Amino acid sequence: MRHQNRVKKLNRPADQRKALVRGLVTQVLRHGRITTTKTRAKAIRKYVDKMIQLAKVGTLHTKRQAMAFIYDKDIVKSLFDEAPARYQDRNGGYCRVITEARARRGDSAEMAAIELV
Repeated sequence: MRHQNRVKKLNRPADQRKALVRGLVTQVLRHGRITTTKTRAKAIRKYVDKMIQLAKVGTLHTKRQAMAFIYDKDIVKSLFDEAPARYQDRNGGYCRVITEARARRGDSAEMAAIELV
């Protein structure tokens, strides 16, 4: 049993899981909306919120933390320029997960879209 284990394993070893999460977070911040499996979307939601929260603080330390996590440095720059103005009235919940109506064709996995609010 996995009592009090909070991390979603996503059927991957730790290094592959971290790379998958970093890649998906980078894509969400680049495009604003991506479609992936429901489990992956729910797993990356907290990381997207954390990156936007770091951008709202806006210090050099938080910028370096975001650069260590996000793959594209241009996205970090644009995030730190736009996020404080865009999310100044919001205390959390910067992205939403919307379940898609149809399952994935190949393996019938539940699909969901994750988008920035």
